[in-house]
Amino acid sequence: MTTKGTLKYLLPTAVFLLLQALQVLGQQSTATPSPTPETTKMAPVVSGIPQDPLSQLATSQNTSRPLYGLQGVLVETLQGSTVAVQNQEQTFNPASAIKLATALIALRNLGPKHRFTTGIWTDGTLDRPTGTIVGNLYISGRDPSLHFEHAIDIAHQLNSLGIRTVTGDLVVSTEFTLNFSWSSLRSGENFYDTLDVQLRPPAATRAWLDSRAARGTNAPVGAVPSVAVMGEVSVGPVAVGAKLLLTHQSSSLPDILKVLLCYSNNFMAERLGESLGGVQSVRRQLISQLEIPEDQIHLSSLSGLGINRMSPQAMMKVLRALRQEVRQVGLSLSDIMPVAGIDPGTLQDRFVNTPWKGSVIAKTGTLVRTDGGVSSLVGQMRTSSGEVLLFVIMNQRGNVLRFRDNQDFFVMQVQNSRGGPKPFNYTPHALAIKLADTKSRLGSSEEYEPKSGFNNAP
Repeated sequence: MTTKGTLKYLLPTAVFLLLQALQVLGQQSTATPSPTPETTKMAPVVSGIPQDPLSQLATSQNTSRPLYGLQGVLVETLQGSTVAVQNQEQTFNPASAIKLATALIALRNLGPKHRFTTGIWTDGTLDRPTGTIVGNLYISGRDPSLHFEHAIDIAHQLNSLGIRTVTGDLVVSTEFTLNFSWSSLRSGENFYDTLDVQLRPPAATRAWLDSRAARGTNAPVGAVPSVAVMGEVSVGPVAVGAKLLLTHQSSSLPDILKVLLCYSNNFMAERLGESLGGVQSVRRQLISQLEIPEDQIHLSSLSGLGINRMSPQAMMKVLRALRQEVRQVGLSLSDIMPVAGIDPGTLQDRFVNTPWKGSVIAKTGTLVRTDGGVSSLVGQMRTSSGEVLLFVIMNQRGNVLRFRDNQDFFVMQVQNSRGGPKPFNYTPHALAIKLADTKSRLGSSEEYEPKSGFNNAP
């Protein structure tokens, strides 16, 4: 058996055989993986590892062709004992797995109870008999999760205040976004259309009805929510002296993170990162708070796009810190990360067969072209004894689909070597409800009084 780079076997014979069976060998470097297209092969699986028909199927799938590329691996017990390690200090491109670092710093800076606020203002006056504001409507805020259904909810709340028409313009702030759009103007235009039932796209109505169903709201809404703005759409600040009509608060941060990480939403991650001070601020916090060596983390984005670098050792520190952060507030990783084979999104079609379904909670990372092809899988697995193992697998310079197959095979074989898999205790909820747990508050002006029952409005 030949190796390139440093490959250490630190555990008993069963795990030694496991790693010998996988034998995906990385090329060691002092900073980033070498761009030289050197290759390594995965040797055939050897005997001695407990297997059942599903793992035998995985074996046949993974030995049909050699696996080329670079790999870093770190598997640890919750107590910190090393189960498997390969190139743990070498840096790889983690791709979207970097979102775990973004989530960690967000929870530490903003707190688990944080909600993003959208303010609705006017510089006009309300003509109550006609339900018309004579003046402009202003929207402020930078909620990265604001979507169609929330815009209709805001229309409903404005209707509850007696507002149905605005004679002036709709002015949105420079950081306002709707439907994960980078353009404030485009977001404002979508918001403008969605407020008005005559202009509202069918997708918006569907999203709103789905949100109501997810919340279990079956009460009739009465008149369909609608606010018609007669002027134009523009981007600008709230006018001096404008009055706050109401505030719309997003779902809490953990619910937003659950959606972000399940679907690996790049827009939400980048906008969330902006709230944290940007890329370099997050990097400095990771280095100082987790004691990550500076040469083991280099960030160019907080979504995972582009050229980022992190070692398996550094990523393991991020995973441990994130796990501890959610546990301190009575949550678990399944409350913010995808559960394989159950939650929709990037892990929906992986580990789907019994008994593996639900036994892995992890974040994927994929870049098809960058760095010659990148795939990562970072999270925790559970074994039949109830033992939880933390793992980091980073692959680079090879076929992404083959990398994914190998990662799944690796995790299953680790579980098999320790008695087999066991699902985590997890009750899934529709992700639509995660972003539906919003709150609204009235503005401070006594001029705008709610109609009876406004606070109980769906």
